[in-house]
Amino acid sequence: MGRAPDVAADVTLRDAWEAEARNWIAWARTPGHDSYWRFHRDAFLPSLPPPPCRVLDAGCGEGRLPRDLKRLGYEVVGVDGSATLIAAARLADPGGRYEVADAAALPLPDASVDLVTAFLSFQDVDDVDGAFREAARVLIPGGHLRSAIVHPMSSAGDVRPTENDEVFEIRGSYLAERRYAETFERNGLTMTFASQHRSIQRFARAILDAGLLIDHVAEVEDTADPPGSLWRRIPPFLHLGAVKPRA
Repeated sequence: MGRAPDVAADVTLRDAWEAEARNWIAWARTPGHDSYWRFHRDAFLPSLPPPPCRVLDAGCGEGRLPRDLKRLGYEVVGVDGSATLIAAARLADPGGRYEVADAAALPLPDASVDLVTAFLSFQDVDDVDGAFREAARVLIPGGHLRSAIVHPMSSAGDVRPTENDEVFEIRGSYLAERRYAETFERNGLTMTFASQHRSIQRFARAILDAGLLIDHVAEVEDTADPPGSLWRRIPPFLHLGAVKPRA
């Protein structure tokens, strides 16, 4: 694993993900390979209101979460900025609805869905304020947002191996917003994740400024790791949920 301190300023996060789309399709579709399969999906799903309800999945990628939600009885529209990933989602689910669009410009009418999901996508959008505003716009009054992001503490730091353990270090500013890229190699697959580090207060402010009320917070540990290991002690993911006021 290697981390670059930033991503070129003239490359949008949307374009960076399009460049990695083929790698992501292979990565995401290898069952048991990453956190989604090992523990994260099953930590996320209980926070959702039960089906039936209309769902917009923002940053759906190649469609693995929408496919799982449909199997559970949800009516889902998937949106992603990558044309390659949307094409893959449509091939895997020919009866589904998948649209190429920016999370900050959703192709849905006002108050048209009961639930917006954003599973590990909002740390990868260029305009996070616009993404939360659009989520609020398409939600019905009383509708819910459920998002999962890389925990800002995790994205602020890095892991340094020691003789007997691993040490987690934050050398720069936790509060400073910045782009970064991180490359992983696992089971013969390679994937570079381009993201934007933002603090918890930055995400919370974007949610509140969009007119939503935060109603769910969960710090998610890697339960697939053995007790006492680094990612059981430091949560790699954060769930932030919100509700749109009825009046």
